[in-house]
Amino acid sequence: MKAVQIIEKGKVVLADIPMPEVKPGHVLLKIRYVGFCGSDLNTFRGMNGLAKMPVIPGHEIGAIIEEVGESVPEFLKPGMNATVNPYTACGHCAACQHGQPNACEHNQTLGVQRDGAMRDYLLVPWEKVIPDAGISARDFALVEPMSVGFHAVNRAEVTDSDTVMVFGCGMIGVGAIVRSSLRGAKVIAVDVDDTKLELAKRLGASFTINSATENLHDKLQAITAGEGPNVVIEAVGRPQTYVAAIEEVAFAGRVVCIGYAKENISFNTSLFVKKEITIRGSRNAMPADFKAVMEYMKRGTCPVDELISGIFYPDQAHSALEKWNAAPGNVFRILINFE
Repeated sequence: MKAVQIIEKGKVVLADIPMPEVKPGHVLLKIRYVGFCGSDLNTFRGMNGLAKMPVIPGHEIGAIIEEVGESVPEFLKPGMNATVNPYTACGHCAACQHGQPNACEHNQTLGVQRDGAMRDYLLVPWEKVIPDAGISARDFALVEPMSVGFHAVNRAEVTDSDTVMVFGCGMIGVGAIVRSSLRGAKVIAVDVDDTKLELAKRLGASFTINSATENLHDKLQAITAGEGPNVVIEAVGRPQTYVAAIEEVAFAGRVVCIGYAKENISFNTSLFVKKEITIRGSRNAMPADFKAVMEYMKRGTCPVDELISGIFYPDQAHSALEKWNAAPGNVFRILINFE
């Protein structure tokens, strides 16, 4: 069967690999669509220190159950549309013992620390399969990245009395905007791209700020009557947005960090104390976050077509990553079509 492989910095090939054999307790998936994630782009750029090379990328999965092995529960049947929880959990580390397997110290995500889903068929333990007849295989490829944003909102404990500022309107930031809006919060979306900000409005943002052309501080002060947002979700991973999150969050506010910054960042730590800020990290997602995204998508209000910036075939994967690398700000999600 064919598989997309990133074999070294800037080089993607289409390889032939063996077909997996179905084992007890496992499900064989026919892959239909897989999304390229920011971690895949960084692997292509040679900037992902977590990735093993060569690696088959892909953990944003839309598939159909092809075959089930012995001892697989009866609710999983061939022909069902499904996605996959792509993370592993050791069950023994501090995070796992405290009921947070998404933050497992020894996590290995598909397409990063271990080979991923950009192949014709994928064999996974049945516990990792998440089916739903109400979602197409294509749309299932958008569930995982959006669930990461949903999880960040859970970490922020957002309620209908909150004003939430989300830095970054990519797929993960979009997830945070949608989830905050669904919880009744007033949402402020911040990005440097007007097209993404317009979409953020349709997804539930009450206000938008283009931080490249508008004064972020002045706009926030006007929107929040001088208090600042009491929740800030950082979904960019740049020093400027991390620093602004601390500077702009309201006194006694909460800051949740999703983005990975590539360099060390200096903070005015007196603000941590003076404001009594709660600062939390947010990693990956929990099964409940996947389910929440799926329920949202089944409402039919999500402009799915606008979240897909392009669909390519496996032999076009190299050019797809080159296109994204050349204009990263213009892409929500690129999907690879294995149909």
